[in-house]
Amino acid sequence: MKAKRLYRIVAEGLLEFITSGQYSVGDRLPAERELAARFNVSRPTMREAVIALEISGHVEVRKGSGVYVIQNESTSSISPDLNVGPFEMTEARMLIEGETAGLAASIISDEELEQLALTIEKMQKENDTGVNGELADREFHLIIARATRNSAIVAIIEDLWDLREKSKLTRNMYKWVRLTGVKPSIDEHFAILRALQAKDAVAARTAMRNHLSRVIDTLLLATEIEAVEEVKKQISKDRQRYTQSRRIN
Repeated sequence: MKAKRLYRIVAEGLLEFITSGQYSVGDRLPAERELAARFNVSRPTMREAVIALEISGHVEVRKGSGVYVIQNESTSSISPDLNVGPFEMTEARMLIEGETAGLAASIISDEELEQLALTIEKMQKENDTGVNGELADREFHLIIARATRNSAIVAIIEDLWDLREKSKLTRNMYKWVRLTGVKPSIDEHFAILRALQAKDAVAARTAMRNHLSRVIDTLLLATEIEAVEEVKKQISKDRQRYTQSRRIN
């Protein structure tokens, strides 16, 4: 039997509180920090659980205000097809793509380096014209994967990007990110390119990890339910789990 993902277990537990009558329609749920402590999970996991409840129509998230119950009937349930969440997915990408960039650094061709430079130009145009979907961003990362000459690595990274598009939970979170005006960072992609041009495996690995760890930070900030000032006070605590991944050599 396939194990349930943690955010889904938390969402179902929170739903029990709602359907049992502990919270009525129109009630505001406790703050994210309080809920995370109650369920003994990280705030990113709690956030994924809340968004799962929003997708299934039980709560409404009002940025800067909180989470409000809009449906407390016990006949409805959490959608079974939300798939992996964006924090776990991006953590996996940080670990895998960091090593991928390091491997590619010593063998990437001049032609592939040119392709990366052109893709950054496309990325800038997508940012300028408001294109959603990050097509150039995906291509940038796949060029680096293909530069490893390892088909298994290419398949894994393609699957991670496909999963990002297929996961309803992740799509919903990235929609929030886009609504805040956040776009792929041109400077961070240039830093990766410069490291690859220098054939510096350590710098390439570091630049890729830094880029994807910033993506996690951006997700935390852009999807914050409570006031932004409160986020700034708490963001360092929310990073702790993912910081461990960044330290792996």
